Formats: sequence, structure tokens, C-alpha cells
Amino acid sequence: MCCWFFLRRMGPVLLLWLAVCLSGSWAVDKGNFKTCDQSAFCKRQRAMKPGESPYRALLETMELTNTRLTLQLINDNNKVRLLLELYRLQGNITRVKINELKPLKPRYEVPDVLIREPPTEPLSLLSQDENGVVLSLGAESQRVIVSARPFRLDIVEGRDVLMSLNSRGLLSFEHLRMLLPFDYQTVKEEEEKVEDGMWEETFKSHTDSKPSGPSAISLDFSLPGVEHVYGIPEHADTLKLKTTDSGDPYRLYNLDVFQYELYNPMALYGAVPVMLAHNTQRTMGIFWLNAAETWVDISSNTAGKTVFGKMLDYVQGSSETPQTDVRWISESGIIDVFLMLGPTPRDVFSQYASLTGTQAFPPLASLGYHQCRWNYNDQEDVRSVDAGFDEHDIPYDFIWLDIEHTDGKRYFTWDPHKFASPKEMLQGLLDKKRKMVAIVDPHIKVDTNYKIHNEIRSRGFYVKNKDGGDYEGWCWPGNAGYPDFTRPDMRAWWASQFGYDQYEGAMENLYTWNDMNEPSVFNGPEVTMHKDAMHESWEHREVHNLYGLYVHRATAEGLTERSGGVERPFVLTRAFFAGSQRYGAVWTGDNAAEWDHLKISIPMCLSLGLVGISFCGADVGGFFKSPSTELLVRWYQTGAYQPFFRAHAHLDTPRREPWLFGPENTALMREAIRQRYTFLPYWYQLFYLAYHTGEPVMRPLWVEYPQDPATFALDDEYLLGRDLLVHPVTEEGARGVTAYLPGKHEVWFDIHTFQKHNGGQNLYIPVTMSSIPVFQRGGSIIPRKLRVRRSSTCMEHDPYTLYVALDNQVKKLCLTLYQFISIVLLARKVPPKLFRGCEYFSLFGFADGENQLEFDFDASMSVLTIRKPGMNVGADWTVTLQ
Repeated sequence: MCCWFFLRRMGPVLLLWLAVCLSGSWAVDKGNFKTCDQSAFCKRQRAMKPGESPYRALLETMELTNTRLTLQLINDNNKVRLLLELYRLQGNITRVKINELKPLKPRYEVPDVLIREPPTEPLSLLSQDENGVVLSLGAESQRVIVSARPFRLDIVEGRDVLMSLNSRGLLSFEHLRMLLPFDYQTVKEEEEKVEDGMWEETFKSHTDSKPSGPSAISLDFSLPGVEHVYGIPEHADTLKLKTTDSGDPYRLYNLDVFQYELYNPMALYGAVPVMLAHNTQRTMGIFWLNAAETWVDISSNTAGKTVFGKMLDYVQGSSETPQTDVRWISESGIIDVFLMLGPTPRDVFSQYASLTGTQAFPPLASLGYHQCRWNYNDQEDVRSVDAGFDEHDIPYDFIWLDIEHTDGKRYFTWDPHKFASPKEMLQGLLDKKRKMVAIVDPHIKVDTNYKIHNEIRSRGFYVKNKDGGDYEGWCWPGNAGYPDFTRPDMRAWWASQFGYDQYEGAMENLYTWNDMNEPSVFNGPEVTMHKDAMHESWEHREVHNLYGLYVHRATAEGLTERSGGVERPFVLTRAFFAGSQRYGAVWTGDNAAEWDHLKISIPMCLSLGLVGISFCGADVGGFFKSPSTELLVRWYQTGAYQPFFRAHAHLDTPRREPWLFGPENTALMREAIRQRYTFLPYWYQLFYLAYHTGEPVMRPLWVEYPQDPATFALDDEYLLGRDLLVHPVTEEGARGVTAYLPGKHEVWFDIHTFQKHNGGQNLYIPVTMSSIPVFQRGGSIIPRKLRVRRSSTCMEHDPYTLYVALDNQVKKLCLTLYQFISIVLLARKVPPKLFRGCEYFSLFGFADGENQLEFDFDASMSVLTIRKPGMNVGADWTVTLQ
């Protein structure tokens, strides 16, 4: 949600925020947000020339223990020394840390993101001379080569260089220093250049005092043999990251961006500083653990070459190896980077999960359909919408309340007139086995009659301004304070406010939505908090990208604690960082009812999944503007096959409950939602696996087909787990789509018609308005529930139907729960909490035969359906088909 509506309500103060918010235009005002040239440290760092590194390794300072190597680096220009630490971690990960050897004061190191101190493995010295040292990383002849002059670090496997650090000489580490008197400063300028923006910086009307002076860091990474890199969300851009030579770098700085522009590297609501690199031989990852404002530059020696140009290079015997170069630039902190060396995509997912944890295992109901709007007007409106779903036979699990449900934007309260009896409302939903989400934002109305504000102020829990007073800014309530969620005691207090004895009107079916937690400050620089605000002893600039994660964490912990530790919470957040996956779901923010926004939801969620955040979705129908009925239907069809499935809309848009667009369109949206519910067992299984392995639920095709270059840049189709391929219809007026079916030796079955298609081809699929192109992989078994009821909880004890898609070889089909070997279908040790009963088996690609069970065999489609086998899949059993 953006700040536009706020202007309409504030009336006399409108002019104060015209520079921040837009009242007449449905588009982002890019002038409110910095470019690299307007960010002093980015401009300064980007002006560095490659190949002129001043850093040298002092080999005589090297110390090698069983767990780490330390080595001093010196900047030959200013004689400042740095300390390099290198660790070999379990699971084929290398950690590199660089800090000042003797800083004037401690530099910020990011806490609370790693789930533990990563366990190390022994390093061993292989050789050393005056030019450098060679260390063994143990696995498959992997070595680290540290070169002395200039400093460079290479990771090598066999004869191949996997990754190089500072190979372009762009390492930079601005040391902390004192602000000198003017007369002495002019002398020092002879030794060290002083530039505008180093000690004070102004953007529009806001001045950043920079009391610690310049403290930026940067490091370059070279990836030989790599042309495709992914990740570093959140950006509204393609899945494959683009080169940035001709424009701005990708920016990571959590911001409240009004109807963001597409195909742009500008910052959005969340920041995960993780990049994946992939080619046909290997997948690797770089995790840059820094929470300050960060920019990422990408260049490639093959950028701009056409397919013909690459073929010509091959024919002419060009020896140039493709290479991607990446440079990370952060405003402050230290260099703390984890090099995840794969070699497979699954290895990288496991490596990253071992550092930051896995996707929280969500409650089953949260995988159903969510109905949201800014705002449902009152309790009667909620009751009417709830009844509308029943009247039109459309299932849903959650109805949502936005900020208008509160008493004057005071969170943890209810409007005394519109929502006078919240428990009665919640009980009415609970009686139908449905739930509610209410918004709780992290800006607190400054009001001495407001209990939450009084307690935070009395405990000293607010973020402070640079002068030591409580930091205040404007947001939905008007003047607001911002709790300091970096403090464990503040987070514990916040969590306690979700207790049933504290949150008046709350019940067990009330869950939470954290919005505006970048944090959004309507009258702040770039619509966020001033960088020189204070979190105890640390400036906000150090922790900015962590703020949303801490809000999310404290809220999730509150929902868990209110149940005595047994409840799995559901919390949606807009702002996020590395590790946010441990606390719940995210969405792609304030999108628009435009076809391009529908399309971009796919690569945005794919990018998030690659860096651990699987529970992702986009506002169905678009938050801003009003969708055509065709766009709305197509968005429901797409959203039904994305992890988080929620419709949401701006207050000033016409109502758009799915029955308001005529019977034909209602039927289409109903069918999309019902398809979602039939697949809930599969969604639940995928999230269970994500929770245990770190593998994304929604994933690019190259994850499963890593040696197929045709998949590397695809982002208009995707896989759900290994076994469902989805190609949504995202073009207006489409009469067909072309889907790439991967795997030359695979077969794929249309889930609607059971028609069989060979893999390794581009398949043209004619579509109508009812079409949702989805395919099941041959050699897989997918559990479904075909009795769709009003909510997921109502379906809890219903039987399962197993859809068994045979491959060409009729061999073992599924690695997890079932096997189909020759003519025998087996199941072993199925967790009874996941599956309680089975009603049907549908087998695709089956040859005719005899069977004593009740069955139907469609010879034209080679589909065998076994009805009512009478088995409990919580026990071991065998069915023989002969």
C-alpha cells in the first residue's frame, strides 16, 4: 500500500508531501529515489578504474589454524591495513571476511541472519612462495590461490577457475577516520582525495549528517564460463539478470515504491543479497552478508552478442571464454561473503539453507485462496462477502482487513463503530472453518491516549533521531514513532502484544499482515527513515535492510507464543532480507492492473524462490487501476498456480469480488480457484520439502534441467516442484501459447485432457478463456483432493486421488512416497498427518489389462482409473495391476 490515499485524508498538509506521494498519476515518480550518480558512495565507487588495485597481501602476516586463515592486506596508497579471514565451511562453502585491522570503532557485522555460526572444516597449506599461497579445500581437488601483488583470490577445481575475487582490482574499503579541522584537512587532501558527499550528503530537502564519514566497501567477482546469473531480489525485472554497463546497477535498499516501473534495476520493498550463477557444468552462489544500501554491477564479455554472433565465434574458433563479472558495493559495514560452490542447483539451495534456514512450513489453510481489499468497510461487509463465496460456490480460506479496520490507525485496535464486535465476526468465520488476517504496521501513532505508544515510549523502545530524541515521521496515523526492532527486548515485547490477553478481540483464527515495514516514512528521504537515525549505538544506515525482517520475526514469534508454542503462524510481510523465509510469506507489493504486471509476477517470484523465499505471490488483479475481465480471469488462472494466492485492490478501485463480472467470468474464476484446492495436497507436500531442503516450491526450468541451455532464460513458464509445469496465459487476446517441454527423454501429460507429449520440444497450445496450460511429468505421482468444499479445513478428512503419470520406461516414479515397479504399485510409511485416505488412482499412459478392483480404462487416452481401492494410505499396502 502506498501513501496516496493518505494525502486525501490529510487535506491541509497535502503540499508537504507532494514531493513524496502522487495524487494524480498512476506511476512511480523516479525522482523521489536515488540513482547511483545521486548516491555519493555509489558514484564514488563506480568511478574506480579496473586494473588499478592498490591492495597487496602481506604474506608474512599469514596465520593458518585448523579452522581459518588470516592475512593482512595493505592499501599502498594510504597505508591502511585490512584483515582478511578465510574459512572452509561444511557443505562446500568458502567464507571470506575483510575488515579494518584497527578500526577507530567497531564496524557493523550483521547479526541474526545466520541460523548458527557455520561449522568449519580443516584448511591445509599446499604451497607458498613470495607470490602467494595455495590452500586445499578438500573436495574434488578444490584449491584457493591467494596472490600477493596485487591481492587476488581464486577458487580452482582441477584446472578450472570457478571464481575469482578482486581479479579486476575493484576491492575498496573506506576506512573510518576523524573529521579533521579545515586547515589540516586541506593538507590531508594531498594524500587522500576528499569528495562531495563523504561527510555530508543532501538529496532533495533531506541532509544526511554522516557523523562517521565515508565507510563504503566493494569487491568484484569474476565467473569464468558463466553467462547467466539470477537472484538479488527484489526487482521488477527478468529472471536472468541483465548487464548494467549502460545504466544503473541493481539496487538493494528496501523502499516503499508507488506503482513500481517494470524492467528497471531500481530498489523495491525487499533485498536479498544472494546471486546464483549457472552454466551447463555448474551452479554456484554468492551471498553478500551486508544490510546497508547496496548496488550490484554486472558485466559480461558476451553481452549484446546475437545468437549468430556466438555461432560465428564458434565457427571461427574464437578462444574467448564467456565470463560474467559482478561487483558488490555497500555503503558501510564489512565484507562478509559466502561462496556457495554447488556444484548442482540443489547443492546451492542446501548450502544457502544451511546458512539462513529454510522456508517456514505454513499452515495448510494459508495455501488456499485469500480475499483482500483496502478495505472491507465493516463487519456487515465482511459477513456479506463471506456469504457471497458460499452463494457462488467458491472456496476461500482467509478474508483480510486493511488499515481502516483500526481505531484511527492505532494497530492492535478495532474501529469501535465499524468493527464493534470483532470476536463475533471471527467466530462467524470460525464456524465455517475460515480465518481472517488483520494488518499490523510498525509505525505507531504518537498519541498519549494510545496504550501501545505509551508503553513503547516509557520503555525507551523507539528508534532515536541523531540528537537523541524519539525519531518521528509521517505515516498512516499522521505523526508516528518507529519501534526499534533491532532490539531483542523490543521484539519480545512486540510479540507479547499478540497474546489473547493483550490483543483485544483476537482469536485463534486471526493472523497478521506486516505492511510498510521498509520502513515507510512519508516525509523521509526516499520515503524511508533517515540514515543518521539511531538504533542504540548503530546508525540506521547499517541496519536498514534488516528492519523488515525484524518486524516479520517479532510478529511471527508473537503468533507462535500466543498458542503456547504449538501454532504454526501465518504472517505476510512486504519488506524482507536474507533469512525472512523463516518467518512466513511475501508478496510483490503495489502492482497495477496491467498485462505486463501479470507477466512480471512470474520472474519476480522465481527470483525470490531461488534465494530461499518460496512463499511468494502477487496481488491478483493488480492493486492499482481496474482490470479488464479478461485480465482478471487470466490473473486468477495464474495466481492459482503460484505459491501465495491472494486477490487485493486499492480503495479507489471498483469492487472486484469474483462474482461481480457476469456468470461466465464467475465460472472461469471459480474453476481456477477450485483447481487450486484440488492441488492443496501437492502444495502442502512441496512446502514440506522446501522446509526440509531449502528447494524452491516454484522454480525455473533450469533447476531441474541444468544442462539444457534452452531453459536458462525462460521466465514465462515454470515448474512447481519437479512434476508440474505451468505456462500461464499472460497475453491479451491470446489464442495460443508456446510452451517448452523439457527433457528429451521425458514425457508430459496435459492435466486436463491427459494427452501425452514428448519432452524436448516447443509445443504450441491453442487456448480459450478457460485454458490453464499445466502438464504433469511422466514418472510422477501427484496427490489431489477432488471434493472441493468451502475451505481447506472442511476438506481435511476427505479422501485423496493419486494421479500417476507413467514415463516411457515404467520404472520407479516417485522418490518420496510411492513406487510403481513393473505392474505393482507400492506405498510405504506415508505420514498419516499428510494423507488419511485414498479414493482413486488415475494412471496416465497405462496399457490395457485385467484387474479385480473397480476401474475404468480409457483406451484412447491410455488412462486407467481405479475407484475406491478401500485402503488407508497411512498404512503399508500393495496393489498389483495385471
